[in-house]
Amino acid sequence: MSSAGSRLLVTKGWLRQKLLMLSCACGGLLVSAVALAESQQPYQLLRGNPAGYGAVVPGKPIELPADHLPHKDYRIEWWYLTANLQDAQGNDYGVHWTLFRQSLSAAADPGGWASNQVYMAHGALTTPAGHVYEQRFARGGIGQAGVVLDEQGHFAAWLDDWQLRGEADGPLPGQLVFTVAGAKVVLDLQANTPWVLQGQNGYSQKSAQGQASYYYSQPHIRISGSLQQHDESLALDGVGWLDREWSSQPLAPDQPGWDWLALHLDDGNALMVYRLRQANGEHWISGSWVDPQGQAITLGPAEVVFEPLATNPVTSAAGRVRDLPLSWRVALPAKGLSWTVSSVAADHWLDTAFPYWEGPVRVQGSTTGRGYLELTGYE
Repeated sequence: MSSAGSRLLVTKGWLRQKLLMLSCACGGLLVSAVALAESQQPYQLLRGNPAGYGAVVPGKPIELPADHLPHKDYRIEWWYLTANLQDAQGNDYGVHWTLFRQSLSAAADPGGWASNQVYMAHGALTTPAGHVYEQRFARGGIGQAGVVLDEQGHFAAWLDDWQLRGEADGPLPGQLVFTVAGAKVVLDLQANTPWVLQGQNGYSQKSAQGQASYYYSQPHIRISGSLQQHDESLALDGVGWLDREWSSQPLAPDQPGWDWLALHLDDGNALMVYRLRQANGEHWISGSWVDPQGQAITLGPAEVVFEPLATNPVTSAAGRVRDLPLSWRVALPAKGLSWTVSSVAADHWLDTAFPYWEGPVRVQGSTTGRGYLELTGYE
């Protein structure tokens, strides 16, 4: 399969038509994503004025399992899973699946056909043969997409037949099922360590100007499952990371995007670090160090080094070439730990409505490991 053919792309024309239909169905509301789909700055939505939406403030406790469910008074949120897997022969695979929810206005959701909620989902698969992905859109209020507790009181997040379903009132333990490029991914997810509250007990500040999100994670997910394609089923197992985050303005006006890295180290520890890129070069850096029992330490710019080592040319389906930082130095000086983190392959650009790079990485240094890297705002 060719590089262009390996991607399942939604064209801007189709996207515009789809979202205009959603706009009409939502009582004439102008769907901001229509303009963003044709804009050179789609991430402007995340820098938009948060007036009228829910405010992210310090001191508000994360309440589980209630916060596994949507927060419709906030502009945007996501349920985000990455997984590093292997088959019986030791070949590497990667899975990335996300469900996004967006409020189109700060008004209360009227529900039904008048709902002001829109959902978007991304599914991506990395195999020894290459990288494939797909994006889908749906409106809320009519059962096509959503996140709820079902009739049995079990967590359910879905868009059409893409589903993340829990065995109880949270997503873990649970099962993820989705298809991409004709392949069906079925993953059973287990975790027995506590959820990690990022930042200050779940309040994750993003800039000196006060932008922030509510953010928590499960970094120690054990995964077993299968990849089904061409009438064959391949067993896979490995580790995963699930992020939950919601906000009304996650980016400051002078932040074009972020670089995010989540690592599973072979000694059982886990590390997450991100930087919000500032236009003046004084980037906002934060993260967490999580031990094998799930106990976390919040990391600030004084505790963690996160800096690019080299860039690589990355070509989009439209033929645009970008030089992206796909090799990084990560260090925890106080612990005497340092790593080089490098992408498995460069060809992991997603030409989605919000274009970005996301793919598996390898870790070398004080310890070895694997993980996922995400780069946004390079459109």
